[in-house]
Amino acid sequence: MHIETDLKLDFRDVLIRPKRSVLTSRSEAQITRTFRFRHATTGWTGLPLIASNMDTIGTFQMAASLSQSQALVALHKYYSASDLIEFFGSEASRYAFFTIGTSSDDWQKLVQVKRQVAVPMINIDVANGYTQQFLDAVVKLRDENPQAIIMAGTVVTAEMTEALIIAGADIIRVGIGSGSVCTTRDLTGVGFPQLSAVIECADAAHGLKGHVCSDGGCVVPGDIVKAIGGGADFVMLGSMLAGHAECAGEIVHESVDGRQVQKMVFYGMSSETAMNKHHGGVAEYRAAEGKTVTVPYKGEVKDTINAISGGLRSAMTYIGAEHLKEVTKRTTFIMVNAQRNTVYG
Repeated sequence: MHIETDLKLDFRDVLIRPKRSVLTSRSEAQITRTFRFRHATTGWTGLPLIASNMDTIGTFQMAASLSQSQALVALHKYYSASDLIEFFGSEASRYAFFTIGTSSDDWQKLVQVKRQVAVPMINIDVANGYTQQFLDAVVKLRDENPQAIIMAGTVVTAEMTEALIIAGADIIRVGIGSGSVCTTRDLTGVGFPQLSAVIECADAAHGLKGHVCSDGGCVVPGDIVKAIGGGADFVMLGSMLAGHAECAGEIVHESVDGRQVQKMVFYGMSSETAMNKHHGGVAEYRAAEGKTVTVPYKGEVKDTINAISGGLRSAMTYIGAEHLKEVTKRTTFIMVNAQRNTVYG
């Protein structure tokens, strides 16, 4: 048994200190960024937000909408090979990750799709990124896809971030139990405060010319800014994109104060709802690690992306960052919900 006594922080524990700026307008803030990767032979330019590969979020419709803003989607892994072949022949696929797990069915589907169309970005997704099986899978995925941009996760520590980058991943997904419909922390006691996880994993990744994606914990646009300020190169969003027309959640009507309100079902991918839908129920040897909720129906996602983009540009004017890559260097965190009030970063 070991106890770490160093302070660890979530997004709600900090604010960003403003700094002198020469920007005269939010329009001067450049929120797209060009990336070159450690392993992949191609780069990528765009707004580094990624819609989560949850089956209600990571849809073809979401990809088509987010591509208009040069933002990304990690497609969920339950589409058929024929549907994926058709999609990856479209323009929107330039902004989409093909998602697989470690099952043989997932890998066979990837091979089948690649016979017909190019798959430039691959997201290998498991709940627990600390197993040797997962590390071996990343090595195999890189060997079989030497040109692709590979994102792998999830993990929350520097050591495993380094191991996955050396194994062949370009982008490491960071976050365990931080999502709004994830109950892993409650069920297992395992997790890591998200902002500190991003800071530590980004420090490890950048030293190896790798990148990190903060996955989970963002509930308002300011949290996205904090994630980038902490070193995240990409930010994955689930709950903030739930409830939109491009989602695949069931639309329901609930009575609120005597009137009917339109809402949409949203659930974690380890929830009982997801397990029943995709795996015929929760296996006897495991427990559900997610919950099912309803969220307000929000219409088209473009309005939410515009609000996020506006918040990001505004934050950049507050700290004097003209380009997105400068945000981390220009960020000083002030702790507001910790026992002692000091500066971090």
